[in-house]
This record gives sequence, C-alpha cells and structure tokens, in this order.
Amino acid sequence: MENIGAFLGFWERGAQKRSNFEETASRSVKRWASTTVFLSFFMILFIGSFLYWVNVVSSLLREEIFASKSSEESLGECPEYFRWIHKDLEPWKHTGISREMLERAKAHAQFRLVIINGDAYVEKYKNAYQTRDVFTVWGILQLLRLYPGKVPDLELMFSCGDRPVVKKRDYEGANSTSPPPVFHYCGDQESLDIVFPDWSFWGWAETNIRPWNSILEDIKEGNKRTKWINRAPYAYWKGNPYVSIAREDLMKCNVTDKYQWKTRLYVQDWHKEKKQGFEKSKLADQCTHRYKIYVEGQAWSVSEKYILACDSMTLLIEPKYYDFYSRSLVPLQHYWPVRTARKCRDIKFAVEWGNTHTRQARAIGRAGSRYMQEKLKMKYVYDYMFHLLIEYAKLLKFEPRIPNEGKKVCAQKLASSQNGLGKRFMVESMVNSSSETLPCTMPPPFEPLSLEAFFENNEMIKRQVEMREKDSWESLKFG
Repeated sequence: MENIGAFLGFWERGAQKRSNFEETASRSVKRWASTTVFLSFFMILFIGSFLYWVNVVSSLLREEIFASKSSEESLGECPEYFRWIHKDLEPWKHTGISREMLERAKAHAQFRLVIINGDAYVEKYKNAYQTRDVFTVWGILQLLRLYPGKVPDLELMFSCGDRPVVKKRDYEGANSTSPPPVFHYCGDQESLDIVFPDWSFWGWAETNIRPWNSILEDIKEGNKRTKWINRAPYAYWKGNPYVSIAREDLMKCNVTDKYQWKTRLYVQDWHKEKKQGFEKSKLADQCTHRYKIYVEGQAWSVSEKYILACDSMTLLIEPKYYDFYSRSLVPLQHYWPVRTARKCRDIKFAVEWGNTHTRQARAIGRAGSRYMQEKLKMKYVYDYMFHLLIEYAKLLKFEPRIPNEGKKVCAQKLASSQNGLGKRFMVESMVNSSSETLPCTMPPPFEPLSLEAFFENNEMIKRQVEMREKDSWESLKFG
C-alpha cells in the first residue's frame, strides 16, 4: 500500500506539472499544444509507472539477496586449516601426477582406492593394524553418501601405518624424480605424505572409542559435570607409555617422594580394560583435571582431539608430527607449549602459572575445546576430505581404472561384514541422507610471507613462555 500511495502522490504532482506545462506551451506554440499535452501525459505516466515497478522489483531483489546471503553464510568459508590442502599437494603442482608416480606409491600402501562414477573399489596389498584400513574405507564411503555424484573419478594409494613413509630427502636435487603420492594420517617436516583424516573419526572398535560425532557430545556432557574451577589442579595423562620413548620419559614426571611435578599420570592397560568392559577408559569421564597432557606415541596420536575437547588447558609436549587440523593450532590460544627435553619442569611451571592465573588458563582450555566443537565438527571433516580429493583429482594425468584385484565396496555390505563394536560404530556413524548444503568454500593457498609470519609468531610465543619460566626458576633459585 505504501508503494501504491507513493505512486499516486507522484501522479498528482505530475498532473500539476502537466497543467503548468500546457499553459506555457499554449502561449508559445499554439499549433503544437495538443501534441505536447499527449506527449507530456505519456511521459509522466511512463516515468511514474517505471519508478513504481523499480521500487517493487528492488524490494523483491532485496529479499532474494538477503535469502541468498543467509544461505551462503550457513555454508561459509572452510576453517583456516583447509589451506594446508594446497600445501600438501604442492609437490605435484607443476608436474601433475602420472600413472608411473602412482604405481611407485604402491610399495608404501596398505590399499589402493578407486572411485569411478561415484562407486568405490579397493585393492588390498597388506594388512593394516587392527581395523584402520576398514574404517578408513568406511569413512570414504560415507563421504560418497553425503555428496553423491560430486566426488570425481580418482585413484589413490593409502598408507595406514603410524609414521610418514615418503621421505622428502629422497626427492631433492636436480636429478631427483617426483615423489609418489601417498595418503596417510599424519606428516612431519621431513616427509611428503598427503595428510587425511584418521580412521577414529568413525570409531575405534578395539578401544571402545565411539565415532567423533558421538564422543564429542559425550565429552561435552562430561565437561558440564565438573566445572573447570572445581577440577583437580594437576596435569593429567592416561595412556599406554610403552609405545614410545617420549611417553616412557613422561612417566618420570609422576609424583615421587623427592619431586612434586604437579602431575597425575596413569598407565592404561588396554588388554585388561577390554576384559573389564572398558569401564575405566571412558573419555567423557576423564575431564576432571584443570590440565591435560598430550604426548605423541609412535607418531602422532588420535588422542589429541579428545584431550583438546575437554575444556582443560592442554599441555602440548612439543610434537614432531601433525595431522590435518593441528597445524593451525596456536600456542597460548589453544594450548600451552611444553618442551620435550624439559617436560617435567615445563609442566610444573604451566600448572603453577595456571593455578595463579585461573581466568587465563581457563580461557586457553575453552578455546581449544571450542576449536574441536566448532572447527572440527564432522561436517568439516567430510568437507576436508571432499576438497582434498577434488584438488588431488585435478592433478591426475591419467584415466582412473578399476584394478584387476579391485573389489567394489558399499556401505551396507561393509557394515554387515563386521561384528560387535565394529558393526555398532559403523551403524552409528553411517550417513543416512545426502547433505542439504554444499561443502564449505575452500580458502585460497597461504601466501608465502603470511605462512612464514605464522610460523615465526608461534615460535616467538614459545620463546616468551620459555623466558617466563626461566625467570620464574631464577627467582626461586636466588630469591
């Protein structure tokens, strides 16, 4: 009605102007009077109608643009760590990936995965530890169900071991060959493995750890049971210390008659735990200390995400390896850095600092937990897989083909082949319908200078923590 009223007002003002115009025209050029009246009437009517419809259409467009904008915001840009996809694929940016390169990767792989027309085929080469390979394939099948028809044809090799397998030093120099592309769960500064989400996002049956969506909710509820300020003011760790020197060394930081390192460290016997029905290994029941320690195993450890999700300030013992999301974590924002060589002293200082700076310590714990809840939700895990496979497929210089020993795999058949917790976790993590939204928008690659600044900033923060600790020990020594 407001639009109509505006139009009528415009028309009345136009009519008055038309009358004045007619009188002037009559006095000056009598014989053109009738023509001028007609043209004036027509022009005013046309302009008034045009402005009215512009107003109506503009209103409709504003509504449409707003709806479109809301839709885009619900998708949004992917988290910052998606930029590492570009970095991981950089070794093949200029050469592409040939059939010969892929076949050289076979020596490192547990299986070959082929996707053609939305169907998955697997050719197995060696046994993986426990069911890592099975749940990795399961995760990829769920991606195909989430985004049916959107994952391009491709062929890849996957390593399910602990440590990276493609050494950077073997492919350096003027006469070196291009590295073989191998997908794997982690990487380090000395390797060229293409980092992919690990199997535990869909559940780890052998340790009774539920799929990520479920365990994240369990931990969230566990966080509510014990508020941070009411938690034990010590650094907690529980796990298998016999898989690495770093973990065995960590156990030396336990409480003794001689030393009080402000820790509570426990050995997790998984064989015993399994016999007792996993009653004492529930991750949601382990968010009872203000500080939790992350230490690597044989390589990176899947435990990192569960520890960070706990609302406790994570004490991250200097890692050698990284997984797909952890490279974008920032010290003193998401965790407290701990040096490997001085871990006991660093842990003690972190706990004492946190207990006297409770607001700051709690904020670091919450930021790490929020990162897990918001930036690592399962939708983003799938989107990371999706974008990585899209970018990888662009590099292939050959036509993917089904291998002679390749077997077609589908979700229902794979789930029915499992039993016990394996089957239960597959059913629990199964994608039952395609996504109603598109994947998040892939961010651009890192600018070299910005990436360098990111690393330098992280190192500067760590040095500041070291200096703060040094000053603290010096004051105790000479105070």
